[in-house]
Amino acid sequence: MRSRSNSGVRLDYYQRIVHRLIMSHQEPVTGLFPASNVNSHAWIRDNVYCILAVWGLSMAYKKIADQDEDRAKCYELEQSCVKLMRGLLMAMMNQKDKVETFKITQNPLDSLHAKYSSRNGQPVVGDGEWGHLQIDAVSLYLLILAQMTASGLQIVFSLDEVSFIQNLVFYIESAYCIPDYGIWERGDKTNHGEPELNASSIGMAKAALEAMNELDLFGARGGPASVIHVLADEAHKCQAVLQSMLPRESNSKELDSGILCVIGFPAFAVDDPQLIHNTKDAILSRLQGKYGCKRFLRDGYRTPKEDPSRLYYERWELRMFENIECEWPLFYCYLILFHAFQNDKMAVKNYAERLERIMVRSDDGILLIPESYAVPQNLVANEYQHPGSQSREVVGRCPFLWGQSLFILGRLLQEGFLAVGELDPLNRRLGAQKKPDVVVQVVIIAEDNEIRDKLAEHDLHVQTIAEVAPIEVQPARVLSHLYTYLGRNRKLGLTGRKSRDVGILSTSKLYSLKDRIFAFTPQFVDLSRFYIASDNELMIDILKGEINFLKSAWDLLGRPLVTLVLKNIHLDQDKIPLAMIQTMRKLKSGYINGTRVMLGNLKDFLNTSAITDLSFLGSTEDGYPDRLHPDVQTYLDEHLLRSFSHRNTMNLRGGQLRPRSLRRRMSCKGAIKKTRSINVDSDTLGMEGPTQLSERRLSSIVPPPWLQANKQNHISVFATTPEEGPADQSEIIRENIYPIDPHHNRTAMERRSEFARQQEIQNIPKILIQRHRTDNNFADTEVEELIAMLRETENLEEQGDILQYLVDTQGLDFNTAGLGIKNKPTEIEGNFVEEPVDIGSSSNDEPKVAEMPTVVIDTSNINSQSQSEGMLEEGRVVTVRDLLKGLYEKACQQKLWGLVRHTAGMLGKRVEDLAKAVTDLLVRQKQVTVGMPPNNEYTITAPLPEAELRQLIHDAYGDDESTAMLTQELMVYLAMFIRTEPQLFHEMLRLRVGLIIQVMAKELSRTLNCDGEAASEHLLNLSPFEMKNLLYHILSGKEFAVSSVARGSLSIVSCKSSRVSKKSQIGLGDPEGEDALVATIDDRQGQWLRRRRLDGALNRVPRDFYSRVWTVLEKCQGLAIEGRILQQSLTQEMTPGELKFALEVETALNQIPQPEYRQLVVEALMVLTLVTEHNMVPSLGGVIYVEHLVHKANQLFLEDQRKVQGDATLCCAKSNGKDHQAASGMLLCGGAAYICQHLYDSAPSGSYGTMTYMARAVALVLDCVPKHGEMDCTIS
Repeated sequence: MRSRSNSGVRLDYYQRIVHRLIMSHQEPVTGLFPASNVNSHAWIRDNVYCILAVWGLSMAYKKIADQDEDRAKCYELEQSCVKLMRGLLMAMMNQKDKVETFKITQNPLDSLHAKYSSRNGQPVVGDGEWGHLQIDAVSLYLLILAQMTASGLQIVFSLDEVSFIQNLVFYIESAYCIPDYGIWERGDKTNHGEPELNASSIGMAKAALEAMNELDLFGARGGPASVIHVLADEAHKCQAVLQSMLPRESNSKELDSGILCVIGFPAFAVDDPQLIHNTKDAILSRLQGKYGCKRFLRDGYRTPKEDPSRLYYERWELRMFENIECEWPLFYCYLILFHAFQNDKMAVKNYAERLERIMVRSDDGILLIPESYAVPQNLVANEYQHPGSQSREVVGRCPFLWGQSLFILGRLLQEGFLAVGELDPLNRRLGAQKKPDVVVQVVIIAEDNEIRDKLAEHDLHVQTIAEVAPIEVQPARVLSHLYTYLGRNRKLGLTGRKSRDVGILSTSKLYSLKDRIFAFTPQFVDLSRFYIASDNELMIDILKGEINFLKSAWDLLGRPLVTLVLKNIHLDQDKIPLAMIQTMRKLKSGYINGTRVMLGNLKDFLNTSAITDLSFLGSTEDGYPDRLHPDVQTYLDEHLLRSFSHRNTMNLRGGQLRPRSLRRRMSCKGAIKKTRSINVDSDTLGMEGPTQLSERRLSSIVPPPWLQANKQNHISVFATTPEEGPADQSEIIRENIYPIDPHHNRTAMERRSEFARQQEIQNIPKILIQRHRTDNNFADTEVEELIAMLRETENLEEQGDILQYLVDTQGLDFNTAGLGIKNKPTEIEGNFVEEPVDIGSSSNDEPKVAEMPTVVIDTSNINSQSQSEGMLEEGRVVTVRDLLKGLYEKACQQKLWGLVRHTAGMLGKRVEDLAKAVTDLLVRQKQVTVGMPPNNEYTITAPLPEAELRQLIHDAYGDDESTAMLTQELMVYLAMFIRTEPQLFHEMLRLRVGLIIQVMAKELSRTLNCDGEAASEHLLNLSPFEMKNLLYHILSGKEFAVSSVARGSLSIVSCKSSRVSKKSQIGLGDPEGEDALVATIDDRQGQWLRRRRLDGALNRVPRDFYSRVWTVLEKCQGLAIEGRILQQSLTQEMTPGELKFALEVETALNQIPQPEYRQLVVEALMVLTLVTEHNMVPSLGGVIYVEHLVHKANQLFLEDQRKVQGDATLCCAKSNGKDHQAASGMLLCGGAAYICQHLYDSAPSGSYGTMTYMARAVALVLDCVPKHGEMDCTIS
C-alpha cells in the first residue's frame, strides 16, 4: 500500500466523482436511478450497473478504514447499494402475481417489467407496450445480489423475501428455451417486436443460477430456511445451449458486443477458454471501431439514416445501416475489465488509452463516458466508401451512467484500490480453469435376496434395498415431487417449482431430511415411463452416456453418486442379462468408456458424496421449522410403502383354456402391416403423389383391380398404403410430378389378405370417425369369432392383428367382455368368472344392423342385449384398450419390438421426454420436421407442449402408428446425440425425421439385400438399442454391416472398410459363391450415390455454404430452386452469417423430395459460389434456375459417356436414343428426377467428376460468362 495520505486523497477524489455523477441522481424514496433528468423511468439493468461503482468504492474504503470518517463513508456507500437493491426488489415484489403466472405460461405479456417509475417503483408502461421480457436483466439482478451478499452486505431482510427470490430463480431457470427481447430490448433486429433466444440472456441466467445455488441470503447470520436452492441441471442446460450458440447472439444477430458481459465480468458464464477467446476475437474483428464497438451488424439505432418517426425497420432498409452503425464507448469499459481479470496489463493500458481519447471533459474537468458516437449526416457518403475513416459526433446521454460506473471500477482496479477477487467474492472468474478429473461412484442395489444371490454367482456382491437401511432409496419422481414444495409462500401467493424434471446431476447427490438420508435412482430408469425403458441394452447405453456426462458436467463439492436398483423386471427368462453382467464387470474394473468409476456400497460413499439438505420441507410458515410439512409427511409415508412394488400385468387369456378347433373362415393376418407408410421400393423416394383426401392418411386410394371389373368404386376397409401408388394418373394434378408406373406395385395389392378382399367385394360404404371405422355388414358373429380366436391363439403377432382389426372396426372403447366364450370360465386379471350364456347373438341370427344406415355408437354393432351381458359380474368392463394394454406389456417382456411400437402408438403412448428432446434440438438451432416429404412434412420451429407435439406427429403419419412411434423414439435419440456428440450435427440446420426413417429403411434393404417391405419390417423390429445404433451410423456416415443374432433380431456392427467379411454380411440368406462377389462389387459401386443420399436426407451442406450462397444472391436477381425463388432482396435484410438467411435457403432446398437430387443442386450452387468468389464476372444477370444447371450437366455427362462407351450407355446414353425410359416413364437406371443414376454415383472431382460437368454447365447456361477469349484459369 502507498502511504495513507496519497491513497486516501485519491479515493476521496473518486468518492466526489461517484457522488456527483451517480449518487446525486438516486431517488431518496425508492433508491432507484432515473434514466436521465427528463426521463424518470428506472431500468433494472442500468440501475444494477450504475450501483457497481458505488459498491466497488465502498470495498476500497473498507480496506483503508483507519479513520472514523473513512468508516462513515464506507457505511454510507454500502447503504446506498442496499437501498437500490431493495428498491428494485420492492418494485418486482409488487408484480409477484406475474412471476407466478410466468412460471406456467412463459408468455412475454406475463413477464416482470423491464423498467419502473423511479419515484414510486410502480409500472410505467403497459404489459404489451414494451419488450418487457428481458431475462438478462432479472438474472443480472440476482447475480449481483448474490455477489453483494457474499461480500458482506445484508440486502434481504425477511423469509418472505427469501421465497420471492427463490421464485425469481424459477423464473429464469428455463432461460435456455425462452425467447426474450434481450439486452437491447429489441428482439429480432428488424425491431418488429419478435422475441428470440439470445445468448447474452442465457449466459447471464446461467451465471445467476450458479451464483445463487446454496447461497444463504442472510449471510453469516442465516440458517437453513434462508438458503436458495437451484437444480444443477437447469444451470447446465443453459450452459450447453450457450456453448452451442456462441459466438452467435441470436437468429437475426450473428454477433453482438453484449456478449462481452457473458464471457467476462460480471457473468463469467463460459467455462471453455478457447470459446471465450474465439468469441472475443470475433467481436473485435467485426464490431470494433475507433469510438468503441458497434452493438451488432446493421444496427440502425440513432444512425443518420434511421427514420425517427417509427420504431420498426422495413426489411429492405437494414442494408443502409451497414458500416454507419453507432459505436459505443461502453464496450471499451467491458474490455478493460475483461483484461484486468485476465491480468493482461498491456491490453488494459491499450484500451484505457483508447477510451481516454474518446471521453468528453465536463466543465469542471471530470472525464465523462458518452452513450454513443454516430456519423454526422454530411459525412455518410464518405463513410460508406471508406468505413471507419470519418470523425463521429456524440449522440445520446452524456454521462452514460452504465458506462461511467464500469469505467470507475476499471480505474479502481488499475490503481490497485481493488483486487479482482473483491469484485467477484464468489470466485466465478475461476470457472474456466482446468478441473481435476471426476470420479463417478456407482452403487448397484438388488431388489431382493434372490437377485442378490444371482449376482453373487457372477462374483458381484451387492446389497439389497433392505440392507442399505437407514439410507432410503427412492425413484427420481419422489425427488421431483419434493422440489415442488420449494419456494411456496401463502402470504405472497407463490406456489413453488412448476417443472417436474430432475436431471442426472440432481439425482447424483444424497439428500438429508432431518435424520434420514435419501438416495435417488436416475430418471431414465423409471420403468413406468416408456417402452424404451424395457430394452436393457439401451438402458445400459444411456447409463454409459450419463456417466460420461457427469464426468464433464459435475462441478459440485464431493463426487457424483449414481444409484441403480436391479429388479425382477430386468431379468431375461429368470437370468440376469449378459449385457448387464458385462457392464457391471466393467464398472468393477474402475474405468468405463474413459471415465473413472468406483463400484461400492452406499455406506462407503457417505463421506465422499455431495449431500444437500432438504430443509425447505419444514413447516416454516406455520412456525414449526423443525417439523415436516404435513403434506410431505403423508406423501413420504404413502410412498415408502409402494415405491418399488410391481404392477400386475393383465393376462390376455386363461392359461387353462385349450384351443378348440375353430372353423377359421377369416383371418386378420397383416392388419398391422397395412398401416405402414415407410416407402423404400418406390423409385422416387418420397414422391408418392399428392393426396386429395381429407381423411387422415389415405395417401392414395386406388380401387383394387378386382373391383374395377364390377365398376364398383368403394373405398376398401383398410387405407391402402402409399406403396400401392395411384393407379389412375389422370386425377392427379401437380406441377413437377414425375410419371409413376401404373403397374408399379401390383403385387402389393395381390398380397392383401383374403379377408380384406371379401370385405371389399361386399359393397361397403365406409364411415370414418376418428379411428373408429364401422362397417355395417360386420355382425356380432364375426366379432364373436375374433374374440374367441384372440383367446386361444398363443401368437402375439396374431393377437395384434386381431386387435388392430377390432380397433379399426369397433373403436378402442368397444367392450369385449363376454364375447367369444360360450359358458366357459375365463381368466382376466387372474379371477375366474362364470360367463352367462350368450343367446342374443348366435350365428344363425341375421345381422340386425345390416339394412340400417350406420349409426356410430362407441360399442358399435352390438345390440343392447349383448351390451348388458358384456359386463363381468364384478362390474368390470374389458375394452379393446384393456386387451391392447395387456398385449403391449407382454410384447415388451418378450421383446417383440415391432408389435411394441405399434401397440404403443394405438394406445396413444408418448415418450415422456418428447417435449424436452425437441426443445434440446431447437435451442441448439436445429429445426425438426416430421412426416414423409414432400406432402405431409410439418416443421417444428418453436418448443411445443407434449400433447400438441404428439398430435402433430400423429397427424403427419395418419394411421401409421408404428412410424409415428418410431419418430418420437428417433427424436429422443437425436436429442441424446446432440447433447453428447454435437459434432455429428455440424452444417445441418433441419433434421427431417421422415426422410431419416426412409433412408434407414433403404440402408437396411441395401445391406440385407431385401425388398422395401421386408426392410421396413426389419427396421420396425429393431430393438431400441439397435435403432439408436443404426441412427448413429447414418448420422456419422460410418459403414456398417448387419449381423443376425438369436431369435431373428438383427444387430448393427461397425465395419472399418466397405468390404466386409462375408460372415458379417449375413442377411436373410448368405450370398454364396459368385453372388457374394457381386455383392461386394456393387457395394463399392453405389458409394457416391449412397453418400449423396445420406447427405441429402440429413440436409448436410459444405462449410460456410449459406454465407457463400449469400454472395451469389448478391450478384444475381434471384435463385430458383424447385419452383421457389430466393429473391435478391434477402441480402438487403439479412447478413451473410445470419441464421434466418440460412433457413430461407434451406426451405427452398427442402422443396426437393429426392435427397440425392438435392445434393446435386447443392453442388451446383457451390460451383456458382466459385464463379462469384473469383470475381470472374461483375454480375450473374437475372434469375438463375439452378436445376437447369444440373440437367445441363447431366446432358454433357451422357454425351461423354457415349464417346467413351461408359456404363451409362446401358441406360440413359443408349445410342438409338428412343429407349431412354422404362415403360413406367422412369429412367431405366432408376435415377431420380431424370438424372442418370451413374451421374449420382460419380465422385465430385476428376475429369469425369460431377464438379467438372457442373462447371461446364455454368459456362454454357449463364450468359454472363465469356464464351471465348482467354481466361485466367490458374488453380489456387
